[in-house]
Amino acid sequence: MHANLNSRCLAIKIYTKVGDQGYTRQITGQMVPKFDLQIEALGALDELQSWLGVVLAQLSPKTQSLKSELITVQRQLYYLQADLNVAASNVINAEDVTNLEQRIDTIMAQVPAIKAFILPGGQITGANLQYARTLARRAERTMANLHLQQTKINPILLQYINRLSDYLFALARYANLLDDYTDIPSKTRA
Repeated sequence: MHANLNSRCLAIKIYTKVGDQGYTRQITGQMVPKFDLQIEALGALDELQSWLGVVLAQLSPKTQSLKSELITVQRQLYYLQADLNVAASNVINAEDVTNLEQRIDTIMAQVPAIKAFILPGGQITGANLQYARTLARRAERTMANLHLQQTKINPILLQYINRLSDYLFALARYANLLDDYTDIPSKTRA
């Protein structure tokens, strides 16, 4: 049985050797450099999505309630990648942006108001979500670069990734509240 399982596993290789010379194949079949703006944007989204897996793996006991919504965000990032990759794919839409805005408003009504910038960090979940926010901002910059320099993308996608970083900031603050952590304000020099 074990030998049979190994032979089935070998039937599908995870390496293709296509990228050995610094190129990758787009879904259209076109070969592009691995630093192509579309590939950079897809990679930035992949990094964010993977980091959210780390967030999920390290949820504190008091933040377990965030699990299903974070899994939903991971799924939406797959849709966002599809929308960037396939012109006919239009999964992310204005309703998704509105849903993020509504969730941000709900969260921000529950956390203490802030009157100054705060230092990113906190307990494990909040700190991980703050880092996710920075990855979302990087993905946003790469998507904007793609949109402005190479290929026009649906403006809804730019709106979505912009709101997603705001959502992750709000969720980080909420996670820290659940974990009884008080945000530390940044202090300016006197």
